[in-house]
Amino acid sequence: MDTITLRLGPGSFSCLFFFFLLYSFSSNVSATDRITGKNFATRSEVIAQNGMVATSQPLATQVGLDILKSGGSAVDAAIAANAALGLMEPTGNGIGGDLFAIIWDNKKQKLYGLNASGRSPLGLSFEQLEKELKTLGTDTIPAYGMLPISVPGTIDGWFEMHKKFGQLPMEEILAPTIKYAHQGFPVSELIAHYWQLSVPRLSPQSGNFESTFTINGKAPAKGEVFRNPELGKTLSLIAKQGRDVFYKGTIARQIDRFMQDNNGFLRYRDFASHRSEWVTPLSTNYRGYDVFELPPNGQGIAALQMLNILENYDLKKSGFLSSESLHLMIEAKKLVFEDRAKFYADPDFNQLPITGLLSKDYAKARAKLIGVKASRKVDAGNPALYQGDTIYLTTADKDGNMVSLIQSNYRGMGSGVVVPGLGFVFQDRGQLFSMDESHANVYAPGKRPFHTIIPAFVMKDGKPYISFGLMGGAMQPQGHVQIITNIIDFGMGLQEAGDAVRWQHFGSTEPTEARGKFIKDGGVVALESDIPYQTIRELMAKGHQVRYDRGGYGGYQAIMFDPENKVYYGASESRKDGQAAGY
Repeated sequence: MDTITLRLGPGSFSCLFFFFLLYSFSSNVSATDRITGKNFATRSEVIAQNGMVATSQPLATQVGLDILKSGGSAVDAAIAANAALGLMEPTGNGIGGDLFAIIWDNKKQKLYGLNASGRSPLGLSFEQLEKELKTLGTDTIPAYGMLPISVPGTIDGWFEMHKKFGQLPMEEILAPTIKYAHQGFPVSELIAHYWQLSVPRLSPQSGNFESTFTINGKAPAKGEVFRNPELGKTLSLIAKQGRDVFYKGTIARQIDRFMQDNNGFLRYRDFASHRSEWVTPLSTNYRGYDVFELPPNGQGIAALQMLNILENYDLKKSGFLSSESLHLMIEAKKLVFEDRAKFYADPDFNQLPITGLLSKDYAKARAKLIGVKASRKVDAGNPALYQGDTIYLTTADKDGNMVSLIQSNYRGMGSGVVVPGLGFVFQDRGQLFSMDESHANVYAPGKRPFHTIIPAFVMKDGKPYISFGLMGGAMQPQGHVQIITNIIDFGMGLQEAGDAVRWQHFGSTEPTEARGKFIKDGGVVALESDIPYQTIRELMAKGHQVRYDRGGYGGYQAIMFDPENKVYYGASESRKDGQAAGY
């Protein structure tokens, strides 16, 4: 991510000329550029009757679409597209990472949730991890190397979904990616950019990373054909022998040997004992629409909490991109993210106050803390009183089934650790544990870390409406809220809602930090460049510190079902290389 940071306090007029040049020609100009009147859409929605796939890489979209055309289900298409993205967009995902999904089963008229995240090594105690960190001269878990690696949950997630909802054999589903892995594919523009950023950081972690993910020591350039035959061989084994070859068979034993020989901590028993978990999606009703997210250890309910707070205000009246609506949304984010830092963790190790966190009364109490000025000090609330770098893809099939799926290595290309011959990099999700022993998210053996990746789903009157997601770390719940409000409050279409200007707030307390910390300086708001200069001035007058950030606003994909015409609408935003396609 490239950023230009300009911290402007309410009384500061430095660099205002820069902002004047940047924002004088506001987003209103685009209103006259599009005949349809969809001011913010970069292109029209894709509309189709029989099926739809939206991913962040066009070739992966086509892989998923071909599976649908071959009689595959939405789940089959999602697995196929995810496998292709693991090959074609290793900067965001792969079989060394974790997976979460929300699935609509049209036959049973039921929404399912899957948590396919992995756990920390059983043989690495808190005390030993603390000693390892001391030898590195730090008290926080690093981003790279062996210490942040947890069990990859993606493969088990695929097979759990397939067992419940699959139609085609796994060999047919994985065949297109296996072929691309051996024959090669041209690398797309944005992925090439992030690949080039990752290689200098990750090559020193393991010599196998360089031999697997570079061409003569360099990241592939835009349009350059890249091959990963080792990943192709791994996927072939998985396709033929099933999930057990990865968790109990030759691949698990190969990983075990490598970890023992290279001071790693994952062992065969970590893989053999791994399991995904079917969970009940949590929801809140926002102005008549039921918005669904998955429960912790992920951060999805942060979006629900923000929506509950914002429901107390008339955003439509305030207006899209007005300083008032932006102020309310930013302040709601600050309040919710302090709860996120304190309460979100693996529910197997904690009793989490979920009912209180999602209570409308709790939201009303928190909303009263929002004033006319930007808050500087923000702490978590007391919900107990109210008890009672990632890819996203979505698919839909001819039978009305829909899949909302997100999958990640965490920081771009993960830990940098690659087992020779397997063709994938391990995630570094374990970096998101806290080392504060009093914290709900404290590291423990066999525990799932706090997770940032979250799929979303919206229903209207008990029927499926929108399957969507927005990748990008802490941007995800903020982005989910912006998409929902764009559609429900500001009347935007599916494509327009994703392409519209975004904001992101930084500086909230993180779930990795020591307990008792809270935001004290108000943080910083990053804004995309198409926001009117007058709005910037008004935000500054309210006390917000503003900066311009190029990139980092997530990557949105979505499918909407129109029950009247019985068609799907697909959207894929312009910030990624992606494509929505249907038939």
